[in-house]
Amino acid sequence: MSDTPASLLERLRLEPDQASWRRLVGLYQPMLTNWLRRYALQAADLDDLQQDILSVVFREVSAFQHQGQRGAFRCWLRRIMVNRLRSFWREQRKRSELGDGRAMAELIEQLDDPASGLSRLWDAEHDRYVTRRLTELLKGEFEPATWSAFEQLVFEGRSTADVARSLNMTANAVRLAKSRVLRRLRQEIQGLLD
Repeated sequence: MSDTPASLLERLRLEPDQASWRRLVGLYQPMLTNWLRRYALQAADLDDLQQDILSVVFREVSAFQHQGQRGAFRCWLRRIMVNRLRSFWREQRKRSELGDGRAMAELIEQLDDPASGLSRLWDAEHDRYVTRRLTELLKGEFEPATWSAFEQLVFEGRSTADVARSLNMTANAVRLAKSRVLRRLRQEIQGLLD
């Protein structure tokens, strides 16, 4: 198992490296693609906007201040996406490629409003997606038996005794396996959800 002393967000803020950037892009690119598809973008525009959003994150993450507020990073990322979408739609309207664009403007305004249903949907989808995706990305850091114990306990809801029997482990080893994976997940996810 990798012994990583800081969360992904902290590594990016304090000591950015290629592996951390690849992890962030691998984590967020599919989610951004999914959200941007809701805005009826052409494939090339979707790719450009996605790269633009990630470029802003790359340039500004070192200045990001969490302030201890729950969801601070996801709100910051949502704000970046909203601002990039606004710029895109303004530019498209100047070229008369969108007609009046009122429907898109309304969607962007809803996403910008933290109290709107669309923003709450962003928050919920973000948290579910990031947790699931980081779990997938961390799988390779653990021995197969450790991962299997965690998966059976957490995802399948099996009892500790059943898992211990199926993996020929002690109940204590099964609980320790779950604890190790959860500790690593919490470490990596720190700041992205809380």
